[in-house]
Amino acid sequence: MNPSTSDLFAAAKAIQADIVSIRRDIHQHPETGFDVQRTAAIAAAEMEKLHLQVKTGIGKTGLIADLNVPGGSRRIALRADMDALAMAEQSDFEFRSSDPEKAHMCGHDAHTAMLIGAARIIHRFKDQLPVNVRFIFQPNEETLPGGALSMIEAGAIEGVDEIYGLHVLPSLETGTIGLRTGPFLGQPDSFEITIQGKGGHGAMPHYSVDPIYVGCQFVSTLQSIVSRVVDPFEPTVVSITQFHSGTSDNIIPEQAKIVGTVRTLDKSVQKIIRTHLEQQLKGITTAHGAAYQLDYTEGYPVTVNHESCVQHVLQTSKPLLGEKHVVYPYPAVLGGEDFGYFSQRIPAAFLFLGCGNQKRGIVHMCHNPLFAIDEACLPYGTALHAAIVFASIAG
Repeated sequence: MNPSTSDLFAAAKAIQADIVSIRRDIHQHPETGFDVQRTAAIAAAEMEKLHLQVKTGIGKTGLIADLNVPGGSRRIALRADMDALAMAEQSDFEFRSSDPEKAHMCGHDAHTAMLIGAARIIHRFKDQLPVNVRFIFQPNEETLPGGALSMIEAGAIEGVDEIYGLHVLPSLETGTIGLRTGPFLGQPDSFEITIQGKGGHGAMPHYSVDPIYVGCQFVSTLQSIVSRVVDPFEPTVVSITQFHSGTSDNIIPEQAKIVGTVRTLDKSVQKIIRTHLEQQLKGITTAHGAAYQLDYTEGYPVTVNHESCVQHVLQTSKPLLGEKHVVYPYPAVLGGEDFGYFSQRIPAAFLFLGCGNQKRGIVHMCHNPLFAIDEACLPYGTALHAAIVFASIAG
């Protein structure tokens, strides 16, 4: 007989202090991109304590750990990302980042700690396991090309039938989760534009081709793609995030650089936006006698939640959290996640785990320099990982 959800939550609460300690240690020593050797070593050591079959260096610095059961014909994977962001933390926690240029402002430290905790609990009840389990600790979720793709290419999901992942979210209160079926997280494309004008004196603009003016015209008309070209019922975002030009108040510069992002949930919509973006850019620069260079980079694929996996999470989470704390369907989010590479290949479900606490002021969103989590969320995520595994039906 499988352990009950109350058994699993009690087990998670029993190790909460240790999981908090692991999370804080990782938080204090952030690593970015594929350079996550210290974090990966912590995860590997914890998996080896459980005598799991551990393989390191998967997709550069990732690792997988297998727990096999006699007669297990299916394998479920649980995934956590390990990397931090290249940004400064502004909190005053004792365990705040020791690196002024790196910080866990997206919660991946919590993801890693919760998966370590889940492995401990699953191993504790391994005699009751209905399936084989693979624990995946992934580097470089935050930047292209993404660590998920390199781990897949190295065989991380070979023999895996389903995969599950989660992400902490401050806009949901602790003890709550949110998920939906179908497209859940967007494709995060990026673009960089250089507008080439003709420099000159600020007092004599008629002798120049002002790239700032041309760039402003482009930025102003760009949102017409979203408002007048794309179906208004299609979730879409086009944002300009950088505009750089000029060196002095009396010089019309030669160039302007514009950087932005396109977020979509549908590939056909993404193609429309990309086409119209360049058409507008070409038309505006041509009209003003300027030139342009466009570098457009397609981001991670859309993270798609499969119906069977979502239903499995719903049936698992409601006894654990209570039905009113399971938000379904949760609105799709246009933030990108390289978990999409997994979901494009095998049945998958990705969910948001509430880590917010308004009473304590834990409300700042991911990637904010004041981002924090309510550490009371850790046993919920730990137990939910384990519950997903034990609720699976063998064969």
